[in-house]
Amino acid sequence: MIKIIKKALRTREEIFATEGEKPDVSGIVRDIIDNVRKNGDKALFYYAEKFDRAKLSSLRVSDEELDEAVKSADSELLAILKEAAENIRVFHEKQKSSGFEIRKSDGTVVGQKVIPVERAGLYVPGGTAAYPSTVLMDAIPARVAGCERVVMVTPPLPDGSVNPAILLAAHVAGVNEIYKIGGAGAIAALAYGTESVPKVDKIVGPGNAFVAEAKRQVFGEVSIDMIAGPSEIMIIADGTNRAKDIAADLLSQAEHDRMASAVLATDSEELALAVRDELEAQIPRLLRADIARASIDTWGKIIITDTIDGAVEVANLIAPEHLEICVDEPFEYLPKIKHAGSVFLGKNCPEALGDYFAGTNHTLQTSGTARFSSPLSVDDFVKKTQYIYYEKEALERVAKKVEYFATKEGLTAHAKSAVIRFEDDE
Repeated sequence: MIKIIKKALRTREEIFATEGEKPDVSGIVRDIIDNVRKNGDKALFYYAEKFDRAKLSSLRVSDEELDEAVKSADSELLAILKEAAENIRVFHEKQKSSGFEIRKSDGTVVGQKVIPVERAGLYVPGGTAAYPSTVLMDAIPARVAGCERVVMVTPPLPDGSVNPAILLAAHVAGVNEIYKIGGAGAIAALAYGTESVPKVDKIVGPGNAFVAEAKRQVFGEVSIDMIAGPSEIMIIADGTNRAKDIAADLLSQAEHDRMASAVLATDSEELALAVRDELEAQIPRLLRADIARASIDTWGKIIITDTIDGAVEVANLIAPEHLEICVDEPFEYLPKIKHAGSVFLGKNCPEALGDYFAGTNHTLQTSGTARFSSPLSVDDFVKKTQYIYYEKEALERVAKKVEYFATKEGLTAHAKSAVIRFEDDE
């Protein structure tokens, strides 16, 4: 049963004081990465059979497999994927930046170019659930950014196939190539390359503890989006809400993972008690009831505050991945939110809208990292290059200043390079 907290709280750690132990998988992941670096495709075939129970003849999804998935697709799902993809594309187009240039009359030019990374690697989870929505959320920003090559990896099913809905989403989103690999081995393959899998420049996408740790270990060889932890939802709600709506929204994240956290902050003890009872009523009816039960019992919290402003303070302590503000005037509280991945405003905006359809990205910061990082965006698939141009006269006007500055730092070669062009040849 979910825990109800009435005392004042000061830190995120205090709120989750009863969290379970997180396993240390770093050694296992290091061994997997080393094996893939050393043995390439051979290691990937081995891990597909060991972890996914799939005996593969090829790592890459063939054109025929992709064509078959599109041809046999559920027409309603295809239409929804296309509409969702358009919403995602429109939202992310607004994030594009073209750089800038500053030209002065004194003959100086400074500027910044925005350049897409050439090869983007997308990790799409498999295992207990398949997420075509993640394909859209990861691939479309890469395409909007202008990436030339978008490479997707996802664990195979035991028969060696890939979930058709994932293939369909990849088709809609414009993925170039797909590989049947998962877990830490897939991250290693994208980071270092194998005989079949190309080395990429950036790896994005959520995954389990092994995937997250693998991304941590390969960072520096490639760029990554973030180290994603278990899913999170926090709801701020006043007493005018229906308990069954709030409970359903909490469970929308609790069903993801046994370690997912679902938190309600409310100024109404009556609502708190009703939501607790409603959770008990709804959990047994879920397809993933055992996962939701573990999440709610271990990580779930209902926090009773004196006011809704107090609930906002709790939200800023937690810095949640998803934050719902279920009040009649939600925009009144939006400016007060300092730390959150994605904010859902009002009583008619369940978190699932952001997961699937609204257009905002659902690859979000977890574990409190919304304090200093951002949702996946077009910015994750570009890099910036600066440039400078000075005419000779422009350099001459500032050369002595550069020389003086460099000398103060003890860098005499820097200093000399600024003035040598104006010295006579000996």
